[in-house]
Amino acid sequence: MLSLRRGRYQARFAETAADLAAAQGLRWLAFRANRGLDAAAEGQAGLDLDSFDPACRHVLVEETRTGTLVCCFRLLPLARGGEIGRSYSAQYYELSALESFDGPMVEMGRFCIHPDWHDPDILRVAWGAMTRFVDDEGVEMLFGCSSFMGTDTEAYLDAFAMLKDRHLAPKRWLPRVKAPNVFRFAQRLKLRKPDAKRAMLGMPPLLRTYLLMGGWVSDHAVVDRDLNTLHVFTGLEIRAIPPSRARLLRGVAG
Repeated sequence: MLSLRRGRYQARFAETAADLAAAQGLRWLAFRANRGLDAAAEGQAGLDLDSFDPACRHVLVEETRTGTLVCCFRLLPLARGGEIGRSYSAQYYELSALESFDGPMVEMGRFCIHPDWHDPDILRVAWGAMTRFVDDEGVEMLFGCSSFMGTDTEAYLDAFAMLKDRHLAPKRWLPRVKAPNVFRFAQRLKLRKPDAKRAMLGMPPLLRTYLLMGGWVSDHAVVDRDLNTLHVFTGLEIRAIPPSRARLLRGVAG
């Protein structure tokens, strides 16, 4: 049973229907209300929910004094790469290259932080909880979709150019195009050299953390009109995490 308390925050698994509804409500606030999107497509106003929720473990990060839910995400464990077709990401990316991955995997999805909370310790506690889960379950690869807000590629050209230059997936794992609307940034920005400062300012915090740990991305971004995002497939082989970074994460995970 996941239970982690650090400073003002604690992380735990959702245990009840009310816990799950609270996570779905925060997701709706972060992904839809905060972006001015219509919730009707999700089937229930005020909740972000889908068919993957029942198969996932849901992690809640709460402010301990008030019990306020400040962050949540969900985990879909897979025994090995041959099960990757069951993942949320497989709807958008052709992932047959990863079917040969011979080890436990987990997909992290629907990661969000309450739009009114900006304490960097929230992200640290979330990653501490993820680290504890990875260690407890013997996970060898973490993956998911990392999202840029909005669908205007021009706003993120330096970030995408940096991904192309430094962080593309190894060829043996490279996701291929499946979604009908994509931005092939590795191809389109072949000659562009990124401005490092602008690139990092445009990089989502979750993706920055993946990259600091040695994560890699697909060579294209999916244009998701429903959630008004651009997202890249992101993978992280646990054994590739730099030792110094792993020590910091395990220090939080306790």
